[in-house]
Amino acid sequence: MFWLIYNKKRRKPNIPAVPQPSKQVIPRDSHPVSRKKISANALKVVNRLNSQGYEAYLVGGCVRDLYLDLNPKDFDIVTSATPEDVRHLFRNSRLIGRRFKLVHVLFGREMIEVATFRASHEIQHGSDKSRHSESGRILRDNVYGSIEDDAIRRDFTINALYYDARDFSVIDFCNGVEDIKNRTLRLIGDPVTRYHEDPVRMLRAIRFAAKLDFDIAPESDQPIRELGHLLKDIPSARLFDEVLKLLQSGQGVETFHLLREYGLFKALFPASEHCLIEGDEIAEHLILQSLRSTDKRIAKNRPVTPAFLFAALLWAPMRKLTREFQKEGMPPVPALQQAAMTVLDNQVAHTAIPKRFSIMVREIWDFQGRLERRQPRAIESLLEHPRFRAAYDFLVLREQAGEKLGGVGQWWTEIQETDEEGRLSFIRDLRNPQQPRKSGETKKTVSHPAKRRRRRRKPQGKSGGVES
Repeated sequence: MFWLIYNKKRRKPNIPAVPQPSKQVIPRDSHPVSRKKISANALKVVNRLNSQGYEAYLVGGCVRDLYLDLNPKDFDIVTSATPEDVRHLFRNSRLIGRRFKLVHVLFGREMIEVATFRASHEIQHGSDKSRHSESGRILRDNVYGSIEDDAIRRDFTINALYYDARDFSVIDFCNGVEDIKNRTLRLIGDPVTRYHEDPVRMLRAIRFAAKLDFDIAPESDQPIRELGHLLKDIPSARLFDEVLKLLQSGQGVETFHLLREYGLFKALFPASEHCLIEGDEIAEHLILQSLRSTDKRIAKNRPVTPAFLFAALLWAPMRKLTREFQKEGMPPVPALQQAAMTVLDNQVAHTAIPKRFSIMVREIWDFQGRLERRQPRAIESLLEHPRFRAAYDFLVLREQAGEKLGGVGQWWTEIQETDEEGRLSFIRDLRNPQQPRKSGETKKTVSHPAKRRRRRRKPQGKSGGVES
């Protein structure tokens, strides 16, 4: 941090953060981008556009990742053709968007996104092609231009690289290749203006810095620490999508640390940040443990669910509010349910949570008390419940984070690992607590045959929960 401040003070005034774009064409023998790693369908789209007389290039993150010898998840294309032209050329396509008109060309499960070159433009109130809010945020951006115009309109220099499939060259307008070599993330243009145009660029800066292990350039760094409040103007549904990109990128732990360092976590999860500021160490450990688990699952290409992450992120404020309701005389179960509803409703103002996920979050929380109480008559039904695995994983996560639950997580682990008669023995022990079983002790199976019972479904491990 000291180096960043010191370096910023040394910079001479009136020197632009990024030089004026100058076209550099890097031939195939001078760059590492391999055609073999490019989607065949993306090349089909580019080649058809080129054959019809349009300019068309692979652009952005896919070129950046290929330059870094990474495997791109998506392939984006930019072209001189208008969205309507692209839609006419590809019957397997659809027009989307009003803020930014795009075309999605569909090949089975693969989708290739095609955009038209965009140009810089003056703020024109009332224009049907471009519109800004009073704070400078772009509300609509459908002013088209050349490839040079398009490069200037992109967010970071490392994303302003274009791959030309005709001669296999890489075109660099903003010294992006140099920044890749220096592992530097640099905004194109004046950072304050660009963040005002789209505050989500601050979140993208954090995501790329964590994902690529890049340093944010000093002139792009400092404004983030001062402009986090701009995120309140972004639709909460869009912020939900951005949170998933941030925390389900495979680098969730590092992303969380950066979000807090730059003051952006409080803009996304203010109630959770308040608990962290108050020194709730278990809350921080729980969030970090859930992110570590998510990172491991993603590394193994295993499924994850946003509900599990949101349950961990919002657990501390929900528990705090539950205790407040109980102090007012509300019974434990209604207190938890009321607190859960209140916390989730408040969170929706910052990041929308689709109903299918908010319902699952509440079920995970509601199950915690039931798992802790271990009522003998409810054990079998709990084990059979579709949400048992997610709730159990969350219980284990809480213990790993430091909550003192008296070994309840270990008890539920053992009862799942034993056979049918062993489970019945565990339940009998709950009814006769005079001789409680020690953790790790396996109950001997009795000799007489057990009563035949309905088989329990084997957990599928799709909760997106704890990863050992």
